[in-house]
Amino acid sequence: MHGVRVTPRAHQSSPLAIRSGQAMDTFDYVIIGAGSAGCVLANRLSEDKDITVCVLEAGPRDWHPYIHLPAGFIKVFYDQSVNWCYDQAPGPHINDRVIYAPRGKTLGGSSSINGHVYNRGQARDFDTWAQLGNRGWGYPDILPHFKRMERRLADSGDADDTYRGRAGELIVADTTYRHPLCDAFIAGCVEHGIPVNTDYNGATQEGVNYTQRTIFNGRRVSAATAFLHPAKHRPNLDVRTHAHVLNITFEGKRATGVRFIRRDRGEQEVTVQARREVILSGGAYNSPQILQLSGIGAPDLLMQHGIEVRHALSSVGEGLQDHYAPRLNARVKNMETVNELVRGWRLGREALRWAFTRKGVLTASPTMVYGFWHSGETAESSDLQFTFTPASYKEGVQGQLEDEPGMTTAIWQQRPESRGYVRIKSADPFEAPIIQTNYLAAETDRRVLLAGLKLARKLLRSKPLLPYFDYEAYPGDKVQSDADWMAVARERGTTTFHPGCTCRMGPASNPQSVVDDQLRVHGLLGLRVVDASVMPRMISANLNAATMMIADKASDMIRGKPALEAVVLAR
Repeated sequence: MHGVRVTPRAHQSSPLAIRSGQAMDTFDYVIIGAGSAGCVLANRLSEDKDITVCVLEAGPRDWHPYIHLPAGFIKVFYDQSVNWCYDQAPGPHINDRVIYAPRGKTLGGSSSINGHVYNRGQARDFDTWAQLGNRGWGYPDILPHFKRMERRLADSGDADDTYRGRAGELIVADTTYRHPLCDAFIAGCVEHGIPVNTDYNGATQEGVNYTQRTIFNGRRVSAATAFLHPAKHRPNLDVRTHAHVLNITFEGKRATGVRFIRRDRGEQEVTVQARREVILSGGAYNSPQILQLSGIGAPDLLMQHGIEVRHALSSVGEGLQDHYAPRLNARVKNMETVNELVRGWRLGREALRWAFTRKGVLTASPTMVYGFWHSGETAESSDLQFTFTPASYKEGVQGQLEDEPGMTTAIWQQRPESRGYVRIKSADPFEAPIIQTNYLAAETDRRVLLAGLKLARKLLRSKPLLPYFDYEAYPGDKVQSDADWMAVARERGTTTFHPGCTCRMGPASNPQSVVDDQLRVHGLLGLRVVDASVMPRMISANLNAATMMIADKASDMIRGKPALEAVVLAR
């Protein structure tokens, strides 16, 4: 993921120290960010030997060994060498808490540090995008792009090729590490009327099962390993790491290039020119920030920080959405959990098991079971998503396992109504933006989450789990009333790492939109945004799969290729 950096944890040097006056390079396309979207774009655009592509990534190569070890997500969770390590602003509806917000800063972006889950979302999510005036973004239109990217392994148990791709670059496999607690949890869901769904990325999402994930042969499959690395030998593709973007350059209303510094070359300033387009793929936090630093955004905000207003577009950075999830955990008896399996000599045993067989707990994702169900609070399709893992984490410290045996379920509203914003804090391109998510601002969000928390407790106390359920460690039996539950939601809920919607797609007549349905920035030439920020509304899923789909579809638009034939679906 590309963008700008300075967090409260590590302030970087001022731009005053940057050396300038370096030579310029020229390419047809310059892509800012080698994250989930940027890697797909680099692969697809460089297929054309007659065009040249430059990719700028602020972080290093994805060399870090913990990137590729599935359980290594815990080790890179706070690692500033490959992670932006952002903090969200204090949340006014969550007791003014500051929530940690990691984002990938390496080749592959957040797909190199995420929880590996592959989850597309519901058909109605994308149909809603089209209904908002975005032509060609309905589910029948975008499904061919999901299929083109995907290599769903043939032995996965779901053989409906109407929905699944078999020949793409991105390997999607089932969870191979199985645990008795997961089996018992799934049985408990069935006991409560939630059916097993053999493919939640198929005809319907509702139900429960082990996760589908981007792990193969015991190693992470990131956007970089699936799309960028196979293309890096192409002579028309130039990938530059440690390239920290300062701003986009313009001639009038046309984007002409990108100014950045090479942090691996003594703060050397470089400008690359784009003959055709600059493509901004920095993600929901960094894309709006780079636009604002380039003079594109709300005039009052820009002038406040001494930035010349190049193009007034007040919707830049507005509308941020994310899934907000409280977690319940219980102490476990009569069963060994992941907490014990990765401590002391057992961790050594598991490391050897992974090294020689590519199996065992180190191949596991942080979440092993996914479920989708109804809160009863809306008339829509399933509006709750829940997870289960046979592990538990320390209070207030994400990513660090407890010492005692535990199990955890998290639950969140799939389509939140609350919206926030991303705004620059200063004109310094090394200072982190203000990230205000406004979790639980909307009454509907609070009602749906309340129903979800009550469901989560029922699932943890289901009959199949009773032999292993010792007691509810958090929030505990003292929590019974609606007011109690809302206090729980406010005091311990956290991000699910799914930010989007800060450069929303929509017609020019919609004052909330930043890009049109071709992902071109309204009122400007030669500039597109291609990443999760263009989502007009949050989808019922983790965002990695849909972000790659957006890039795959955008690559056809950019190259002027005809749209893929829409899939005819029985509704």
